[in-house]
Amino acid sequence: MRTVDPRNRYSRRFLLKGMAAGLPAAAIASSAELSVSDAWAEDGPLAPPTMKTLVKVARDIYPHDFLGDVYYVNAIKPWNGKAASDPAIKTMLEDGVRRLDGDAQKGHGVPYVDVGWEEQRVKLLEGVEKTDFFKKLRSDLVVSLYNQHELWKKFGYEGPSADKGGYINRGFNDIDWLPKT
Repeated sequence: MRTVDPRNRYSRRFLLKGMAAGLPAAAIASSAELSVSDAWAEDGPLAPPTMKTLVKVARDIYPHDFLGDVYYVNAIKPWNGKAASDPAIKTMLEDGVRRLDGDAQKGHGVPYVDVGWEEQRVKLLEGVEKTDFFKKLRSDLVVSLYNQHELWKKFGYEGPSADKGGYINRGFNDIDWLPKT
């Protein structure tokens, strides 16, 4: 069992210096980040509004406020290739997005991507959760979103451990969060 030192290792001065150094870098990074609105400059079988809606759907199915849109865009991009090679997939995606947009127009007067509150978009998704569109998108997103190596550290995942002997000897059974009796 490992022991955790409960003392704080950081001073206020350390945090302020880090924030002062990181603020300009964060400003530059946020302005350079790929956003949903300009993510689809490339040509493909799916129209840019369809891809934008799919990105918004991905964020609503697997919401993580600390993740930028670029990770959701990367998770959705393979669908453009699938739609190019399989007309049935293209039709399924376009019909699913068309239905979501139609439901959003009826209930809110705007397309799905412009529905303001996440709770309202989730209600719209609940209306299509039994469709093949939703089932296929949700099941593929599990892999395409969470298998991005850049995200692993953000979720605290150290990566595969087979080459290191597995998890048994690397903290698998550490339960230091339980009180000692």
